[in-house]
Amino acid sequence: MYVADSRADADPNAGSTTGIAVGTTGIARSTARVSAAVTPTVFALGAVSLITDVSSEMVTAVLPLYLVTGLGLSPLGFGLLDGIYNGFSALVRLAGGHLADRGGGRHKWVAGIGYGISAACKPLLLLAHTLTPIGLILAADRTGKGLRTAPRDALISLSSTPENRGRAFGVHRAMDTAGALLGPLVAFLILRATVDGYDAVFTVSFCVAVVGVLVLVLFVPGSSPTAAPRTEKAVRERVVGERAVGEQAVGEQAVGEQAVGEKAAVRPTLRAAFALLARRDLRRITVCALLLGLATVSDSFVYLLLQRRLGVPDRWFALLPVGTAAAFLILAVPLGRLADRVGRWRVFLAGHGALLTAYALLLTSWHGTALPYAVLLLHGAFYAATDGVLMAAASDSAPEQLRSSGLALVQTGQATARFVCSLGFGAAWTLWGDRTALMASAAALAVCAAFAFTLRPGRSVLEPAP
Repeated sequence: MYVADSRADADPNAGSTTGIAVGTTGIARSTARVSAAVTPTVFALGAVSLITDVSSEMVTAVLPLYLVTGLGLSPLGFGLLDGIYNGFSALVRLAGGHLADRGGGRHKWVAGIGYGISAACKPLLLLAHTLTPIGLILAADRTGKGLRTAPRDALISLSSTPENRGRAFGVHRAMDTAGALLGPLVAFLILRATVDGYDAVFTVSFCVAVVGVLVLVLFVPGSSPTAAPRTEKAVRERVVGERAVGEQAVGEQAVGEQAVGEKAAVRPTLRAAFALLARRDLRRITVCALLLGLATVSDSFVYLLLQRRLGVPDRWFALLPVGTAAAFLILAVPLGRLADRVGRWRVFLAGHGALLTAYALLLTSWHGTALPYAVLLLHGAFYAATDGVLMAAASDSAPEQLRSSGLALVQTGQATARFVCSLGFGAAWTLWGDRTALMASAAALAVCAAFAFTLRPGRSVLEPAP
């Protein structure tokens, strides 16, 4: 890159050679930007998440129909199990984040334990046919998810630079969502090809989950990664800064020594983890994630609502999550890059606007063939604009030594709120019907989004990374 630049500068009359140098520089710059944004650690974790999501989404795709139609659970009973499935991990996320931080960079191994627990739960679903054992198995499965999520996201954050963190999370979430796209398709094919389809789905899901654990053990680095190289612009700025001499150099050295001292002073304890809420930005991010989670209807309920509105046959139900996953996959990286440019909080709130629009479409009397495509597109856009973007925003406000704990605080607030929402939505559906329950959720989401807009974090999260 710099050789091409120097040659072009040295010989201004080089003619076509200059054009070649400029073209080479452009290619090198593009490559540098990609490598700076996405490290091998991010790709390895993305592969693990892709394989694991194939396994988990196979179960998630058939679980609502299996419980409601196969086992005859009421919406309230399903809401309880769905709340456990999506919210129980909130009880152990802080533990997972703390163990990873306290272990001096053992993020991989804490995440590996979580992946292993979830994999072991898949075959147990073959033995459970009543509410209580199914609830216990789902709770154990979500315990594994709770243990692994914060350490995994901390690894992504620590291996990326602040200015490209949104893109790195976007790439990981895109790979993760590729698994979410494949999972329902595999489940659909198994249900069509076998007589006792649910048992076959649970068995194949276990085998795929084991492969995901093996990929984690073999290909993800065992220690906390160092940050990826900075962008070309940042490198040039650093070169200019290094030319400073005299008092400026002395002052920079003093600042560096002070930063090292502050870094060493941070100890990864539970008290220090909860003390992170004293940070204004992280506290506001956590509060906003909690409030918005209280009005975020579970994916399973969205698919059940679509099925009832359109009369989707049971054999096609497992394909509904594919629409959400496809939109998520397409939009995750572009919206992650957009968040790095225009501000992560703006994109995060816009994602909830997309979800509110999806609720509004479900409440209308429109029954056109385009309805499921529009709802699932908006549903996927919501996840693409919020999932990784929220973690990138929270990473800006959590110190490196407590990165897992800081992310776990935000995730715990959000997961707890979604657990409460699942219980409340299931109860409201049972008492007043699905339409009234969705109207109440839409109104709550609008109010919470308006409040989150006023209670936004500081400039470091709102503005693009330097």
